[in-house]
Amino acid sequence: MAIETREETPIAATHAPKSGSSSSCMVIDVGLRFLLLASCIVAVVVMATSKQTAMVPVPGLPGITIPLPAKFTNSPAFIYFLVALSVTGLYSIITLITSLSFISKPTIPPKIFLILAVHDVLILGIVAAATGAAGSVGYIGLKGNSHVNWGKICNVYDKFCRYLGTSVFLALFASVLLVILVILNAFSLYKRIL
Repeated sequence: MAIETREETPIAATHAPKSGSSSSCMVIDVGLRFLLLASCIVAVVVMATSKQTAMVPVPGLPGITIPLPAKFTNSPAFIYFLVALSVTGLYSIITLITSLSFISKPTIPPKIFLILAVHDVLILGIVAAATGAAGSVGYIGLKGNSHVNWGKICNVYDKFCRYLGTSVFLALFASVLLVILVILNAFSLYKRIL
């Protein structure tokens, strides 16, 4: 009776992630974080410069108009939107530096991908809530609401509304980038622990 001996390879060696795959994920991560930073900066600048003064008729006094400015500080939703995008811009600077520091490392700890994914989800929630708030107020400005007798204002403040729409679109783009970053970090983490 012969006893068979078989050499077994350690499990950790067969499932070790390739350093090239995590390095390429970090290169994509850096690119996406740079786009996130750029979109947040442009959205904040566009929103902060959205100001327009128009001649508005005085109700009850026909023929009399007064100059009335529209700016982002007139709405708490727009202020929240601006603050949320500013925080996201700061967050993207910090995570961009973090990703750049790991791009040349041969091995990246799985904990880094987990930390980035969790924080990306938190920032995504903040950006999505702020975008929804600003978008809903902007939609009321565009269409009005006849049920509560709110008139539309974008026919009077067209430049202000264009700036607002551009800023909301850029925030939606930032939200999509954050979703992609969450998926990328989850995939990288999955590849590291598989």
